[in-house]
Amino acid sequence: MANADNAHLGRTLTVLLLGTFIAILNQTLLNVAIPHLMNEFNVSATTVQWLSTAYLLVNGVLIPLTAYLIGSFGTRGLFISAMGLFTAGSVLCAVSTTFPLMLFGRIIQACGAGIIMPVVMNVFLTVFPPEKRGRAMGMMGIAIMFAPAIGPTLSGWIVENYTWRILFFMVIPLAVLDILFAYKWLGNVSKLTNPKFDFWGVVFSTIGFGTLLYGFSSAGDKGWESMTVLVSLFIGAVFILLFVLRELRLDEPLLEFRVFKYDIFTISTIVGAVVTMVLFGAMLLLPIYLQNIRGYTPLQSGLLLLPGAILMGIMSPISGVIFDKIGARPLAIVGLIITAVSTFEFSKLTADTTYSHILFLYTVRSFGMSLLMMSVQTEGLNQLPLHLSAHGTAMSNTMRQVAGSIGTALLVTVMSTRTTIHVADAANHVSAANPVIVENMNAIGQNIAVMAGVPPETGYAIGLQMVYGLSLKNASIQGIDDAFIVATWIALAGLIFSLFLRRARRPRKTRVK
Repeated sequence: MANADNAHLGRTLTVLLLGTFIAILNQTLLNVAIPHLMNEFNVSATTVQWLSTAYLLVNGVLIPLTAYLIGSFGTRGLFISAMGLFTAGSVLCAVSTTFPLMLFGRIIQACGAGIIMPVVMNVFLTVFPPEKRGRAMGMMGIAIMFAPAIGPTLSGWIVENYTWRILFFMVIPLAVLDILFAYKWLGNVSKLTNPKFDFWGVVFSTIGFGTLLYGFSSAGDKGWESMTVLVSLFIGAVFILLFVLRELRLDEPLLEFRVFKYDIFTISTIVGAVVTMVLFGAMLLLPIYLQNIRGYTPLQSGLLLLPGAILMGIMSPISGVIFDKIGARPLAIVGLIITAVSTFEFSKLTADTTYSHILFLYTVRSFGMSLLMMSVQTEGLNQLPLHLSAHGTAMSNTMRQVAGSIGTALLVTVMSTRTTIHVADAANHVSAANPVIVENMNAIGQNIAVMAGVPPETGYAIGLQMVYGLSLKNASIQGIDDAFIVATWIALAGLIFSLFLRRARRPRKTRVK
């Protein structure tokens, strides 16, 4: 009987982990293809970013609904429906001939992907008792980490040698296979509670989280002073406040904010949000430095991220076993110290930083992150009663989604504004009022004129353009360095909160159905 239960559990986890892997793989595949999609559909960088922004918005809007959806439709039906939506969206993206169709396909994909992760986490919390969840969440971490490990490298190779459409075609058979497995093996793990549908809660949360995430996502391009950004953030804050007040008055809320009465869950959610801010922001800054400034190809950029991502996948089950024995606090403290130190080292990037040094730093940083990602979240969820597991999962994922958007917008804005300041500082130094600069520039202009066989005035203009280009490059690197300093302070804030974590064991019998 025990063997039959173990086999059933193994098949259930196979279905869930495969779905998680496919959804995360697709998300990591697209980033490298963005420049090719701009050329394919003849759209600007601002427009093409909607493929990521819309995906993020839909995820953020759907996650608060997952607790209601799980209680209404069960894990089996909801997971199959989510994978079906994801597959349909992948087909639309693969055959898209226009940008609007491509964007619509991404939105359909996000409708499925936004549901998959909370469903999977809720199943893990239901079938595993607290003392075994670390190892179980470590298993899930393999799927979560392995997808980013191969995603950028695989995407870079495909885009450089074949068509970007393969990025979508390749996940379709995997998704269909997982749906077939789910029909055969996946059962309803949680009981149907048939909660009441909170119409106004859905309206408030959709408008609130949607406009808030849009505001933060737009800040990187438009700037924090943009009226669009300010209005979006204001509307989002107002509707989220209305949403919170409404949910606190309901006996069966759409999203249970009373989970924050549990102190360990609250602290773990804050630490998880901080880690996500640092992770997402750095994931955006490093490719900009590697490809836009240093001139590395997408494949080279992907290969640089590969060892760190593989290490995270290897360490995920190991840190899960350690978590079961000693809890999240020691792992969080050590992990955040490593993360903060390695992030600070990234603030020392120059135009001559070697590829191997960046590879080493990113691998070390990934090791620190591998101790944090699943253990901190699991510790907080362990404190919640079983009937709040779905709400806790939804709340934790919602906060991480919002934090990821905030972190990305904040660090991109820091990079942009500091780059502008560094350019202005360089221009102040390179001025006609500085006799040393004037003398050096005249010498450079004369040398260029002699070598190129052009008049001195032309040589001087070429030299000035070269100096300006070099100053802009250095200013961009300094802007990225400044953003990594801010990321370091964010990591240190997470380290302070992690000191207050403690074990959350609740003896409880849990039976696998």
